[in-house]
Amino acid sequence: MKNTLIIIGHPHFDKSIANKAIIEILKDKIKLEKLDSNIRFRNLIELYPNYKIDIPAEQDALIWADNIVLQFPFYWYNVPAILKIWMDEVLEYGFAYGKTGDKMKGKNLLLSFTTGGPEESYTQGGRNNFEISSLLNPHKQTSNLMGCNFLDPVCSHSMINLPNISTELDELNEKSKIHANQIFNTINNL
Repeated sequence: MKNTLIIIGHPHFDKSIANKAIIEILKDKIKLEKLDSNIRFRNLIELYPNYKIDIPAEQDALIWADNIVLQFPFYWYNVPAILKIWMDEVLEYGFAYGKTGDKMKGKNLLLSFTTGGPEESYTQGGRNNFEISSLLNPHKQTSNLMGCNFLDPVCSHSMINLPNISTELDELNEKSKIHANQIFNTINNL
């Protein structure tokens, strides 16, 4: 397996149900398959609770990786602030793009995320007015600008656990297991 970096961009990871379960299941599967040396996890909110990103450390991690997975909850049709700040600061001109910015070129980029809304709400004319693929266009273009291979995203819908609007815990756990397996199978087949 190629070197894989999994960036966790959840601002409340300690309280998360779905994203936390996805990562725990994925870590267990990686340990079971004895692939620990090829896969690294970086939980941004644990590393940078004050949102002050160590740019050289993050860039070194990206240079090591062949595959990059961004794991996050889909907030307001985008990534959460901690991941957006990471992108803004780490994927800078001269590193990720520009005349001399070739450090991301040829790497595989996988977006892995959860939404609170059901799949049918992400349709033209649905509650959110757009399909997920349309809402990801800025990320696709960012990938293109960096010269990355943008992989088909892994998205799980109805992954919410809030009072009066939650998905049953058993269902969340089952969806988390399926989601983690999709990530594993994607990176294992690269």
